[in-house]
Amino acid sequence: MESTSVIEVSGITKSYKGAEFPAVDNLSFTISKNETFGLLGPNGAGKTTTISMLCGLFHPTNGTVKVNGEDLRSNLSKVKSDLGIVPQDIALYPTLTGRENLEFYGAMYGVEKQELKKRINTWLNKLEMNKSADKLVESYSGGMKRRINLIAGVLHNPRILFLDEPTVGVDVQSRAAIMEHLNELNASGVTIIYTSHHLEEAEKFCSDVAIIDQGKIIARGKPSSLISENVGCTNLEDVFLKLTKTALRD
Repeated sequence: MESTSVIEVSGITKSYKGAEFPAVDNLSFTISKNETFGLLGPNGAGKTTTISMLCGLFHPTNGTVKVNGEDLRSNLSKVKSDLGIVPQDIALYPTLTGRENLEFYGAMYGVEKQELKKRINTWLNKLEMNKSADKLVESYSGGMKRRINLIAGVLHNPRILFLDEPTVGVDVQSRAAIMEHLNELNASGVTIIYTSHHLEEAEKFCSDVAIIDQGKIIARGKPSSLISENVGCTNLEDVFLKLTKTALRD
């Protein structure tokens, strides 16, 4: 029987020079096709480092990551066209327009010029950015930058999409628009791996979550299952605070 896992993680560890403890410590898990997988944790828990290893930006110190059965370290060029990345930091050129940024990123992904133009226009309309597309990015609000940042990561029609805090610092309307279209992407067959501090958002959006702290996964399951398994918890934020404790993280 064919495996439905699109990502298989086996014992990955990431240690940084001079650090007392690994940023990520011997993680193993799988992510199934068409899942919306949330990786949740406090500041410094290892979320961004883990995401960076899953999409090939960092190599693990130890362990392996497979994407669609291919070892990521040795076969990144074979699978990278299947991967889309929307980083937490806005990856746009402020002195270019939104459209110019999208043309640049689409060309980098190798999308043919006429097809790219169609995809850009489609996405600008979907996220209500068509009227602002020819203004400089430096003039955009935070929500507008986030929407263009998202479009840049999906122009090549990836089958696996990595999102690191895709709605951080945006207004309610922009967040709603972003999440609506992420749900549409997932419904079309895109597997989504997502980190966020918005736990109410994660509870609604994710089909499965893993809570990570100090580089280790401390809970994994459907949000509804994690809530029912933890006595006294009525939502995912309650579970998160119960498991990671309430001490502030810097």
